[in-house]
Amino acid sequence: MALLGQRQQISAVAPPGRPRPLPGLALAALGVTVASVTHALIPAVPMLTAAVVLGLVAAHVPGVRAVVRGPGKAGLSLAGKRLMRLGIVLLGLKLSLDDVLGLGWATVLMVLGVVAATFFGTWWLGRRMGLPGDQPLLIATGYAICGASAIGAVSEATESEERDAAVSVALVTLCGTLAIAVLPLMQGPLGLSDAEFGRWVGAGVHDVGQVVATAQTAGPGALGDAVLVKLMRVAMLAPLVAGVAFALRARAAAPGGAAGRRPPLLPLFVAGFVGMVAVRSTGWVPGSVLDLAGHAQELLLAAALFGLGSVVDLPSLIRTGGRVAALGVCAWVVVAGVSYGGVRLVG
Repeated sequence: MALLGQRQQISAVAPPGRPRPLPGLALAALGVTVASVTHALIPAVPMLTAAVVLGLVAAHVPGVRAVVRGPGKAGLSLAGKRLMRLGIVLLGLKLSLDDVLGLGWATVLMVLGVVAATFFGTWWLGRRMGLPGDQPLLIATGYAICGASAIGAVSEATESEERDAAVSVALVTLCGTLAIAVLPLMQGPLGLSDAEFGRWVGAGVHDVGQVVATAQTAGPGALGDAVLVKLMRVAMLAPLVAGVAFALRARAAAPGGAAGRRPPLLPLFVAGFVGMVAVRSTGWVPGSVLDLAGHAQELLLAAALFGLGSVVDLPSLIRTGGRVAALGVCAWVVVAGVSYGGVRLVG
C-alpha cells in the first residue's frame, strides 16, 4: 500500500507526456486540401493566400477553435515552423544564377534598390508607429523580399514570437492579395508597357503566387519578366537573414545587450536554400524533378501558413489593427512607388 501510494504521488507530480502533433498536422492537411481546391476553382486566389485565410478562420470557428487551441496546437506549431523551413529550402530550386544574371545589371541594381528602400523604410515606420515585438522587422522583411516565406525565415532565425509572425503574415498576405485586383487597373494610367508592367509587379508584389496572378493579366511576356524580377528578390533572402542575424548578435554582444539573442549568421535551413540555388544553377536537375519539388514546396508552405494563420487572434489584432493597417498601406506605397520609379528609370 505504501508503494502504491508512492507511485500515485510520483504520477501526480510527473510531467505530462509531450503533446502529439498528429491532430494538428491532420487539420493542416485538411486546410491545404481546401486551399488547393479553392485555387483550382478560383485561379485568381493563390493557394498560399487561401491557406492563411483558412487558418485564420479555423482559429475562430467555435467547433474547430477548440481543436486548434487544444489537441491541434502542437501539430499546427510544428507545421508553422518545421514545414516552413523545408518549404524555404525547396524554394531555392526555383532560382538559377543564370536567370538572375540574364536580367542585366541595370535591373539587378534596380531590384537591390527596391529591396533596400522597402526594408529600411518599412522597418523605420513600424518602429515609429510603436508596433510591438518584432512586427516592424517581420513586416519589412515580407514586403521587401517574398512575403510569408521571408517572414518565416527571419522569424525562425531571430526566434520571434509566434504571434508577431502570424500578424505579419496576415497583413502582408492581405496586401498582396489586394494587389492582384488593384495593380492591373493601374497599368494604363501609369503608362506602362506590358514588359514594364511585368517588372513592376515582380519588384513590388510580395508572394510568388501573387506575382503570377497579377502579371498574367498583361500576357505571357509580362509574366516572364515578373517572375524573373521576383526571383531576384527571392535571392536576397539569404543575405537579408544573415544581415539581421549579424545585427542581433552585435546588439547582444554590446554592453547591456539582450542575452540570448545570438542567432547563427546563416541558419541551417537558409544554407539549404543557398545549396538548392547552387544545385539548380548547375542545370543538371531534370525538369520533372523541379516540377515535383515545386509542388512539394507549395504544399509545405501552404501547411505552414495554415498553421501560422491559426495563431492569429482577431480581437487582439483589432486592438492594434489601426497601426498595423497604417503600416501596411504606407509600406505598400513605398514598395509600389520605388519599384515604379526603378522600372521607369531602367526602361
